[in-house]
Order: sequence, then C-alpha cells, then structure tokens
Amino acid sequence: MKKSIIILAGVSMALAMVSCNNGQKKAAPAEIKWLSEETTEVEVNNEGAPSYIAVNKPEVDLSSLPTDAEGYYILFDGSSLNGWRGYGRDTVTARWTIEDDCLKFTGSNTGEGQTGEGGDIIFAHKFKDFILELEWKISEGGNSGIFYLAQEIKTKAEDGQERYEPIYISSPEYQVLDNANHPDSFLGVDGNRKSASLYDMIPANPQNQKPFGEWNKCKIMVYQGTVVHYQNDENVLEYHLWTPQWTDMLQKSKFSQEKWPLAFELLNNCGGESHSGYFGFQDHGNDVWYRNIRVKVLDK
Repeated sequence: MKKSIIILAGVSMALAMVSCNNGQKKAAPAEIKWLSEETTEVEVNNEGAPSYIAVNKPEVDLSSLPTDAEGYYILFDGSSLNGWRGYGRDTVTARWTIEDDCLKFTGSNTGEGQTGEGGDIIFAHKFKDFILELEWKISEGGNSGIFYLAQEIKTKAEDGQERYEPIYISSPEYQVLDNANHPDSFLGVDGNRKSASLYDMIPANPQNQKPFGEWNKCKIMVYQGTVVHYQNDENVLEYHLWTPQWTDMLQKSKFSQEKWPLAFELLNNCGGESHSGYFGFQDHGNDVWYRNIRVKVLDK
C-alpha cells in the first residue's frame, strides 16, 4: 500500500444552524470545540485495487458535548446542528433543517439524484466502538438510511478532476424505508432492503417496523467488529466485520469485487486502519425526520 499525505490549510469549523422550531426560542447550545483545524488528504494506491483519496476534516471534541444521566453524548438536542455538516462539505445544506425538535430532510423527489441544496449529512467525529440510539420517521413511500463507520472518499477522473464518491461505498447502512409503499422493499434477497436491514446483505428479523408517519426506535451497537441492529427494542440482526463471512456477504451483494471494486475495497476494510468512521443520514429524495440522537462510546 502506497500513501501520500497532503495537509490543507487550517479552517475554522463553525457548523451551526438556526432552529426552525415554530418560532420558539431555546437556550443557546454549548460551544463546540474541535480536536484540530487541519484537513488532510491521504492518497491510497493499493496494488490490484482502485486508487482513492481519503479526506480527513476537523473533528468535534466530544468533551464539549452535553451528556445525559446514562453517559451518552447528545449529538442532536433539537435546538441546533452544531457539529453536523454535509458529506464532502464544510456546512449543512439547506434541505436539512430543524422542525419541531427534529432533524428534518425535505425531499426533492429526485431519488438518489441529489440536488445542490441537499446531499447526505454527517456528524463531524469518527467513532469506533459505540452504541448509537435515535428515533426516525419516514414519509409515505420514503427511503433514507443511517450510515456508520463512514469515510469521506474522493477519486480522480481521467481529466484530473476530483469528485466525492457516495458515502455508502465505505459505510454499512441501516436501512430506513416505508416498507409498505417503497419498491425497494420488494427488491434484494429475502427482504434485505427493508427497514433496519443491513442494506442489501442481511434482512431484519423480525420485521417489526411501524408504518410511515410513525416513530421507530433505532439502536446500532458496534464493538470490536461485532455489529447489532435493533428496531423498536428488538434485536433484528447481528454480523461481524473484518471476517471471511463479511467478505463473502460483500461478494454476494451489489458491492462485490466484480460489480464495484472500489466499494468492495473500502467496505471489506470498513473503518480504515483505525476501524472508526462517521455517522450519517441519507438524502434519498424523500422527507425523513430524526430525533433524540445520542451515542455512548465503548472504546476507552
């Protein structure tokens, strides 16, 4: 593996948005601190695998976040988007807003054809071993997703232009879907594209989703490679990263080495050398809401 590191100019990351909570005023959020202000780009060239650029932007200092009585860090409290930014961006795009204490994405009805004011959103800190908890609600016929262990990845085109690759080529996805009305529910294998599934690989069982317009509970646990998805307080699937079984699952999915070599390379080594990555939510063109987003760090 050959790497070269480029350190870009330091930037001050002020990632905040004004609440749109029906005009109600809330206390000002705590000031976010940053672990560094440098952005680095690491060019990775693996023999026999596609080359790519891993972008590492400033990360939030978790010690500056509020915590609850159970020791969880509060990533979104319904009053600001401090610490959040668009994937491949330095700020939050216009379609991600705060509505009734929720993080809302207002859809453009373009599916995955994301518009300039949309795109996926991530929290600016890489987590390794953790329990992530939140609630989500989807619109009728809606589709979204929850990403974890994600990286920001760029590639160079033949003309030398760089572009960001989709977040899901480096990140497992907890599917968020209106099972009853979105066609993805009927694709894949054995329901592995329904809500809470590991997208296109493992179906959630039992499938206990509440219908569109109602709140669903999500919990994702990652600990030393073991991953568990929960939906509405039930354990619905478990798998193990960085194992032969994980590689086999990838080879049977849309991310196989033959179908998508770069995705296979990144997902097979999910989380990179540090086995850590970002949380993110997907712009799939439909209205979706998230709330009560918190995380407990398990790696000490």
